[in-house]
Amino acid sequence: MTARPEMYRFHNGEKAPLQFAVSEYEARIAGLRKIMAETGVTAAVFTSMHNISYYSGFTYCAFGRPYGMVVTASEAVTISAGIDAGQPWRRSFCDNITYTDWQRDNFWRAIKSVSGDGAVVGYESDHLTLLQKAKLESFLKPSSLVDLYHPTMVQRMGKSAAELDMIRAGAAVADVGGFAIRDAVKEGAREIDVAMAGRDAMELEIAKRFPDAEYRDSWVWFQSGINTDGAHNPVTARKLQRGDILSLNTFPMISGYYTALERTMFVGEVDAESLRIWEANVAAHELGISLLKPGASCAEITYQINAFFEEQDLLQYRTFGYGHSFGVLSHYYGREAGLELREDIDTVLEPGMVISMEPMLTIADGQPGAGGYREHDILIIHEDGNENITKYPYGPDFNVVG
Repeated sequence: MTARPEMYRFHNGEKAPLQFAVSEYEARIAGLRKIMAETGVTAAVFTSMHNISYYSGFTYCAFGRPYGMVVTASEAVTISAGIDAGQPWRRSFCDNITYTDWQRDNFWRAIKSVSGDGAVVGYESDHLTLLQKAKLESFLKPSSLVDLYHPTMVQRMGKSAAELDMIRAGAAVADVGGFAIRDAVKEGAREIDVAMAGRDAMELEIAKRFPDAEYRDSWVWFQSGINTDGAHNPVTARKLQRGDILSLNTFPMISGYYTALERTMFVGEVDAESLRIWEANVAAHELGISLLKPGASCAEITYQINAFFEEQDLLQYRTFGYGHSFGVLSHYYGREAGLELREDIDTVLEPGMVISMEPMLTIADGQPGAGGYREHDILIIHEDGNENITKYPYGPDFNVVG
């Protein structure tokens, strides 16, 4: 029987145009190698979607298979499964090795072909499972292990000019989805029909703005009535009724980069108590935006918004933090957890960071003003303040519709 290879290089076709210039990825790798030098790491072994996408341009689709990237002082190589053929190489700015599944753990043999034995291996504690960590230790026999989760997260927090342009474009696409949703809202429409209108509008806009991109994973959560009580509740076939509270949530994905628009809306009319709570949440939103300045800490900002809600006797209805980072992330790509507006996050805002402001109040069903209220804008931190890149209007004047 012919011997089957453990791995091979399937460099099929030409390199595809990536979302950023090669020089952008080279600068990211240079930043990573600086981290490696400071921590003594000789082989960084990444397994997460967010770091592999950030450092290589390739965003994988796992379907139960492991994917990786190895960076040493001289090499940068993505490691992918045979089912993807040449696409991972075309979509990586760097080299790529395909591992085969003729025998178990060829993935780790492919990684070892780059890292070698006995390296000081950097890994990601926020992603590497116990099972895969044991295999890393067995196959690579590292002289020591260094957790790169936090320093790579800090690197991703500071956006380049090219990233900021991408994020601005994403925010504009989210706005397009928002306006399409507003046009689709009417009594009797189903949540899913309204959501599809927003998603379709965004995907068409992404294809117009980025004709060389890969298109996947853009989505909309459009919720009504009791379904608005959670920020991440899925879409249903519930039909909209006059007076319903609505939650508009658009999430365009452009080559692994996530942005969002979120708005409170009402169908046709809004009752007095709902209007009071909505306007208070809008006021908290505007206060929060004014606090997003370099030098302010996430915790300090959180406490100030808490104090405002406490004055309004509404703090007990807050359900989560007031904002989070943007970049290479989504509900399954990972997140820069060190840049969240919560009491337990002490990160100080710096120019080049991107963060949302999104206060939310949830009033239980059966209570006056029942439902979930949330406004969400994306802010770029600059030397002298912030830049709000979300343009879809918020508040009752524009968002009582249908």
